[in-house]
Amino acid sequence: MSLAGGAGLALATGLPGLAQTDGLASMTGGVVPIGKAERLARMARAQGLMKAQGLSALVVEPGASLTYFTGVRWNRSERVTAAIIPVEGEVLIVTPHFEEPSVRETLAVPGQVRVWQEDENPAAVVAAWLKDLKLGAGKIGVEETVRFFVSDGLARLLPDATIVPGAPVVRGCRMIKSPAEIALMQVASDITMAAYRHTWPRIERGMRPSDIGAIMNKATLALGGDPEFALILLGEASAYPHGSGKPQAVRDGEVVLMDCGCAVEGYQSDISRTFVFGEPTKKQRLVWDHVHRGQQIAFETAQVGVAAGAVDDAVRAYYEPLGYGPRYRLPGLSHRTGHGIGLDGHEPVNFVHGEATKLAPGMCLSDEPGLYLPGEFGVRLEDCLHMTASGPKWFSVPPPSLDKPIG
Repeated sequence: MSLAGGAGLALATGLPGLAQTDGLASMTGGVVPIGKAERLARMARAQGLMKAQGLSALVVEPGASLTYFTGVRWNRSERVTAAIIPVEGEVLIVTPHFEEPSVRETLAVPGQVRVWQEDENPAAVVAAWLKDLKLGAGKIGVEETVRFFVSDGLARLLPDATIVPGAPVVRGCRMIKSPAEIALMQVASDITMAAYRHTWPRIERGMRPSDIGAIMNKATLALGGDPEFALILLGEASAYPHGSGKPQAVRDGEVVLMDCGCAVEGYQSDISRTFVFGEPTKKQRLVWDHVHRGQQIAFETAQVGVAAGAVDDAVRAYYEPLGYGPRYRLPGLSHRTGHGIGLDGHEPVNFVHGEATKLAPGMCLSDEPGLYLPGEFGVRLEDCLHMTASGPKWFSVPPPSLDKPIG
């Protein structure tokens, strides 16, 4: 739901929980944004990886990676704005002429800005710059989300160049978070947990998912976070990880599954909680307890040097003798045990079978081995962790029991 939609809903429904935030105060007063020195260190790290892999340059379009390296916050459109990081020297930003002042507002590292007019080809600007630097015949890496027409346009103008994936460079930088990044993610997680504690006691019989989401988002804003998502699944809809389009309302004895997150300086949180409105059944308690244990098994398995896929395998080794699965079959765990998180809500590396990447200090991942029973209900507990030299550490601590489901 958009922010405007949530605010409008609060006024329209008159529900007291939607209209008030009970004096919640911002938690971001001590936040320290990513500084110039850290961005320069990121650039140096990328250039070191490029040199080791024989790349001449790296092309990055707007999105999390552009912000990560340059500070530039921009949206993609048919009008190309991009960064080109050379193997040595300062970055180049290419943007439409009329966008230059706006793009410069967030440029946080030294670099050139070259513009193109509406009747010109932006790829020609990039190609000319690379040729001037004697880099036009080398290997040009493209960040993995760069659109085809961008890389293809560059390839056509640089026939002696080789266009190759830039993911090893970008992932080599972004997968390992610095203390400053982890601190921002910690604040984001703290805000989401505070918003959960505000929202949970305000859930009432008959509320729709949009009503609950509006309470959560309003609290998140009051606490200083930028709401990213508030997925609310009620009753049978909780059996489907990303929900159902059928009408839903809070009912006695039914599951409420909330999956919510926010951003602080662009760094994200992602936390899920599952509880029952009213008195839980024996089966609901049992499945909740199974997920709670599965989450702990994932946490215990996630040690430095362990392959990320082994975490997923360990959870399924616990679930399958209980009658779930096997593998991704339902009832059971139909998705990976967790995903990387940072400036993007989902980013490498993942807790998924076959992932050979070894866990290392600075990696940040979700831990969410949900169980889903089609036609009945689902349970997902999700907390994110970051790897330290001595093992994993929670950003948010899992709840102790279904009777204390927020934590």
